[in-house]
Amino acid sequence: MLVKYKTISVKDVNIFYREAGNKENPTILLLHGFPSSSHMYRNLITELMDQFHIVAPDYPGFGNSDQPKIEEFDYTFDNFALLINEFVQELNLEKFSIYVHDYGAPVGFRLASKHPERIQAIITQNGNAYEEGLLSAWDPVRSYWENPNEENKNKIKFLLSADFTKYQYTKGTRNSELISPDAWNMDQLVLDRPGNDEIQLTLQYDYRNNLKQYPNWHDFFRAYQPPTLVIWGKNDIFFGPKGALAFQNDLNDCEVHLLNTGHFPLEEELEKSVYLIKKFLQDRLN
Repeated sequence: MLVKYKTISVKDVNIFYREAGNKENPTILLLHGFPSSSHMYRNLITELMDQFHIVAPDYPGFGNSDQPKIEEFDYTFDNFALLINEFVQELNLEKFSIYVHDYGAPVGFRLASKHPERIQAIITQNGNAYEEGLLSAWDPVRSYWENPNEENKNKIKFLLSADFTKYQYTKGTRNSELISPDAWNMDQLVLDRPGNDEIQLTLQYDYRNNLKQYPNWHDFFRAYQPPTLVIWGKNDIFFGPKGALAFQNDLNDCEVHLLNTGHFPLEEELEKSVYLIKKFLQDRLN
């Protein structure tokens, strides 16, 4: 069984995606975070593809997808969700579980609340949906939301630096020597592309609109009660454990596991994550 690397045109944007596994098996849609791409799921895909059909796209401006100019494409989470919805329809994915990380949460939860009939389960790995999950690392970004001037914009440009990309992968891990530098180097190659800095800063500013969506997502959780597995790196600098535990406020079937690692749990806790995902979905989907 092999992973396939594909590209499909959606709304005139070439969307790259990884696909693996038998389409007769339950589908999991993997939605990546910042500053990564489907590359963050490279190891997870090979571990899950024996039992599941896996699809992992890159958003525009990330990974191997097109990077339309900022004047020609609306870089918002609303638009990402609309585009991924079209992507799902193009691939004829009628029912699936979503696995969300970081930016994947506002994309995936928009998708789920718009089409709840498609969602079989949710796996969130440091994919936040609650105010209490947002830590003080968001303060410079919040200042930019409140006053989007050049001074505040310049104060968040460090988020795009090579040092900070590495920091996101290594901070909070038990042993940073276990984290492959290929991960942050791959992400940085994209961040350093001409024009990508403005795209990323635009998305940082738009992130404020995700917080406005939180009540809608909570309504969706309460109304449809999707089985939810929360696997959280508890040492994440952006999204704290309170954000993980908060899912239990609205979901009856919600399993929470706090792992002793950082923002990218799959880098250090792949084996445990795979075990938890397989066990959870086998119990819920069979």
